Amino acid sequence: MVLNGVSSAGKSSIGRNLQAMLTTPWLLLGVDDLIRAMPNNGLEDGSLLHIVETGQVDIGPAWRDLETSWHLGIAAIAASGTGVIVDEVFLGGKESQERLRAAFEGLQVFWVGITCDPEVARAREAMRPDRVPGMADSQAALVHQGVVYDLIVDTSQASPVACAAEILSRMSM
Repeated sequence: MVLNGVSSAGKSSIGRNLQAMLTTPWLLLGVDDLIRAMPNNGLEDGSLLHIVETGQVDIGPAWRDLETSWHLGIAAIAASGTGVIVDEVFLGGKESQERLRAAFEGLQVFWVGITCDPEVARAREAMRPDRVPGMADSQAALVHQGVVYDLIVDTSQASPVACAAEILSRMSM
């Protein structure tokens, strides 16, 4: 299952609630895990990622190779029979989905768009010390562009529990 949306839209919270509701253990792995795992100098020199003061995330020249390895690793976990919830931010919209779709070839994937009112995302972002103000705004026009979903949930008013329950009710497992 892939959850895609802007930073602070509620993807991780929905993922945690899904884990609690599923009858078998599923792993929650996200782009933030990849960022934490990558070498610090990849952020410092911009060779992997560069997060601008306005919150915009620029992809460095070495990012795609690292991302591909990450996606193939997640695919291997899923192919071995372990359920995986992927918490993603498709900075390239449709192209990002296509890269992930290629890595997950042969796997059954349930694609979920996580949307959120920009004001709500800004308020959540402001409460998180690990976020740069403006990150959600800079991603809003990009992450859903051209992406095809099986389901879209809006976290502006719905709780993570309600969104997770809706996702589970629509999944064919």
